[in-house]
Amino acid sequence: MRKITIESVMAFMEARPFKKDNMTIEVLPNVTIMTLFGNRIAYRYNDPNRTLSITTCGWKSATTKERLNAIPGVYINQKKGQWYLNGEVWNGNLIDII
Repeated sequence: MRKITIESVMAFMEARPFKKDNMTIEVLPNVTIMTLFGNRIAYRYNDPNRTLSITTCGWKSATTKERLNAIPGVYINQKKGQWYLNGEVWNGNLIDII
């Protein structure tokens, strides 16, 4: 796993602003947002459940998969071009994890 992935996911989970190369973590009053190449790929809401939502924004790339896979509770794998999220077929659309 790349250093930037580790750093950005740590900032995301800790709701701490971060900006390096192609990654940005933005902290707003009600949500923390992970952005990759300008695409918002993960949201962690400040609700009582700390809801986590993810999306590929249409970019099923190795980098997108690596960044999302580093988030606790997210496991994405690929078989014959089909993506699976936590063992279920996933089309990359926005979905709540928790």
